[in-house]
Amino acid sequence: MSSSAPALSQLEMRGSFINRHIGSNPDELEEMLEALGLDALEDLISAAVPADIVDLEPLSLTETISERAVIEHLRKIKERNKVFVSLIGMGYYDTSMPAAIKRNVLENPGWYTAYTPYQAEVSQGRLEALLNFQQMVIDLTGMELANASLLDEATAAAEAMSMSKRLSGSSSSTFFADRDCHPQTLAVLKTRAGSMGFDLVVGDVFNDLDKQTCFGVLVQYPGSTGEIRDLTPIVDSAHKQSALVTVACDLLSLVLLKPPGHFGADIAVGNSQRFGVPMGYGGPHAAFFATRDEFKRSVPGRIIGVSKDRHGQFALRMALQTREQHIRRDKATSNICTAQVLPAVLAGFYAVYHGPAGLRMIAGRVHRYTRILAEGLMQLGFTIETRCYFDTLLIKTPNRAKRIVTNAQEAGINLRFIDGNTIGLSLDETTSRQTIRSLWRVFAAQPADLPQINALDAQLDDCIPNALLRSDAILQHPVFSNYHSETEMMRYMRRLARRDIALDRSMIPLGSCTMKLNAATEMQTISYHEINALHPFAPLSQTHGYQQLFDELEAMLCDLTGFDAISLQPNAGSQGEYTGLLVIRKYHQVNGQEQRNICLIPASAHGTNPASAVMAGLDVVVLACDDDGNVSIDDLRKKTEQYRDTLAALMITYPSTHGVFEEAFREICAIVHDAGGQVYLDGANFNALAGICRPGKIGADVAHLNLHKTFAIPHGGGGPGVGPIGVGAHLAPYLPDHPVVKGVNPYKNEHGTVGSVSAAPWGSASILSISWAYIAMMGATGLKKATLTAILNANYIAHRLAPHYPILYTGKNGFVAHECIIDCRAFKKTCNVTVEDIAKRLIDYGFHAPTVAFPVADTLMIEPTESESKREIDRFCDALIAIRQEIADIESGSADPDNNLLHNAPHTHRLLLDDWQLPYSKQQAFFPDNHQHDDKYWPPVGRIDNVFGDRHLVCTCPPVSDYE
Repeated sequence: MSSSAPALSQLEMRGSFINRHIGSNPDELEEMLEALGLDALEDLISAAVPADIVDLEPLSLTETISERAVIEHLRKIKERNKVFVSLIGMGYYDTSMPAAIKRNVLENPGWYTAYTPYQAEVSQGRLEALLNFQQMVIDLTGMELANASLLDEATAAAEAMSMSKRLSGSSSSTFFADRDCHPQTLAVLKTRAGSMGFDLVVGDVFNDLDKQTCFGVLVQYPGSTGEIRDLTPIVDSAHKQSALVTVACDLLSLVLLKPPGHFGADIAVGNSQRFGVPMGYGGPHAAFFATRDEFKRSVPGRIIGVSKDRHGQFALRMALQTREQHIRRDKATSNICTAQVLPAVLAGFYAVYHGPAGLRMIAGRVHRYTRILAEGLMQLGFTIETRCYFDTLLIKTPNRAKRIVTNAQEAGINLRFIDGNTIGLSLDETTSRQTIRSLWRVFAAQPADLPQINALDAQLDDCIPNALLRSDAILQHPVFSNYHSETEMMRYMRRLARRDIALDRSMIPLGSCTMKLNAATEMQTISYHEINALHPFAPLSQTHGYQQLFDELEAMLCDLTGFDAISLQPNAGSQGEYTGLLVIRKYHQVNGQEQRNICLIPASAHGTNPASAVMAGLDVVVLACDDDGNVSIDDLRKKTEQYRDTLAALMITYPSTHGVFEEAFREICAIVHDAGGQVYLDGANFNALAGICRPGKIGADVAHLNLHKTFAIPHGGGGPGVGPIGVGAHLAPYLPDHPVVKGVNPYKNEHGTVGSVSAAPWGSASILSISWAYIAMMGATGLKKATLTAILNANYIAHRLAPHYPILYTGKNGFVAHECIIDCRAFKKTCNVTVEDIAKRLIDYGFHAPTVAFPVADTLMIEPTESESKREIDRFCDALIAIRQEIADIESGSADPDNNLLHNAPHTHRLLLDDWQLPYSKQQAFFPDNHQHDDKYWPPVGRIDNVFGDRHLVCTCPPVSDYE
């Protein structure tokens, strides 16, 4: 070997995943370090990070595992799962995702790496896909308005309960839920009702509503036992006492059944999972929330609305409460900050793919098979308790239920064990004739004498009375009829994808959102059948692979955070915040300190913090920040002394929302602990800590982690998210558990837990393998390097932009953390250029804007992440510097003060069709730098009129002529 040839270890390192995840090569890293006056990455620790938070104890993580080894390990994990035919039901059903959708959406980074569509002009594709989802939900539920998805059916029901209390004319504090609702929904309702001071009554709504005064009612339709009932008496009775009625419903059944809106229901919620989205051992799935038009300003989550752009053309945007938490904070009606965009897009495309006729065929076959199965079971001597059903049966099996369930498992089928005398089962889209015959064999005493499917099919009538069947047409918009050939469907999905900017096109430098690489190797497992086909309530003996994955991921996260226990149940960062605060409240209650109800929150905090605190039953007290953006220690001392006997917690983001490592973090924690409070750390910025600091070792008692940020789960256009919480040992017994699956919290004691916060026992289980793979491939060395590179990239951007834009906040030695804020406030005064103008002009340069006007109005918060190369970072900085010159041209008078590049941005291709009248060239408008020529992003719409969209809210698909 030549002496100049690198050693084998060097060759292996060059080929490692770390160097593919981190965008810049060693030479580029050295150039950025030199610009900052540093010699090595490690120097950033002493330069930028407070010495007293640095953790010198080595991580227990194994060193980097190769991509090939990770794939092999995950294959072994999946093989430990046993995929049975799942007939458990209870809101989760097997389904078939069309291959065209799987390949072109689920596995397409153009869809899964996109960000929440706050910048509507570069999000028109996924906004249209979400509008299709809303239209589908509105049509099937018979309601007037729907949002763009919520986290899961149980939390959607909890949101409906809260909304009912706000809107009901009743003075009652009672919410009445029917006992035939899914048990996981009732559990989440119980948790939410407890924290918000409501009385939850679970009983027989159909017989006892007149005896109960309440502000809201929840019924399941069809019921969890499968029973379909006329909802008219319930709605009439509830409305007489000014209570609102929420119907938790099944979308596929509504293809055939009279919808909730036609009964006069006020709210309809449910899960769109069976529209082509795998069960995934519990998630992620898109819940839906539909209601009356008059309630539109109280709907939780996001609504996609129709508006117009500055040229008068059709355009889409998020309407009304786009970022309600930032505006209303502790007065917000919900803490929902993300949705389930990617699963909602998948479900919407499923409806587009099948259309009304296809859905009727699927629903009709499911019901017909259920009818045949029921009749055959009756011929075998069993009693069917369910009288009117769609797909679910309750079967009486005197003293034989356990044996039958066991026999079914031996035949590879999971049934729902209810008690020793009763079994439940639900059929689905994938049920075959063979499944029915297998079931008859399981139940039959004499397997040779089985019913005949064809004979039963010829003689049976449907069991659903005409009064409960749909009489109206569904999905009449052309979008549900135009794309039934795979060629047309493929082109439609591509057409929508190219209207957006996702990470497959360019850097998305969003402060606090950490839009890093979602590597292909990490994403592979979500397509494994053994990962995505398990029912969340399958027996634990069939899910050993998942249990291994959970144990290993929890151990990794405990190692990285310094906490003693992790709960994976929260399926969004907002859910993690809420859960962590519930755990703190429970801790105080168990210790006889129930009066502790004050939550201190810095003025700079993300809006979900105060919203989550109120949901958890706490009173928010705002902490002042000093001129450098740090928590005011003087105000903290004053407030902790004032509320010494009632202080429950401090919520603090670290590094701060301002992108700075506060020097006094340990002191802040000590002050709060001295006053009897607990410290909740918002882990949104953990990408600046992983591998160099363990929050659980420096004073935090609980923290949530955004796996869709720091740990590489993709944002999916605004969800799915995962927000697990880590806690100290003293809080571990109170972590969430589950009413159906036992052992979710192995630390629980006689004092009980906070209950359930999500529908599934381990939340969005199927995507946890993404974070496992990321951590395994990065290892201790890679994670530390990623953190330091993220900090380096942010400081390099601040260094390059500082001569052109003021950097609003800096910390130790003038360094920022992993993000920086540039101050654009002066431009409003000097030339009437707003931060929005800059954001829209960046589109002409091919970039998604940074975070606009948060946490400080008229600023841009920039977070490059470690995955971006110096070349891309320089391209972004060059664009912002060029825009600063365009602003200077307006300030100097050389550019028109009103009719200029920034006020007219973004410039769409439609302007090429018009007679060019603008006082600058097409070159300046469309190709402001040399990077645009080879791969120009053409914004599909111009600047969108937000006010028009709110004043004329339309959240359904407009006529096709509007698209033309």
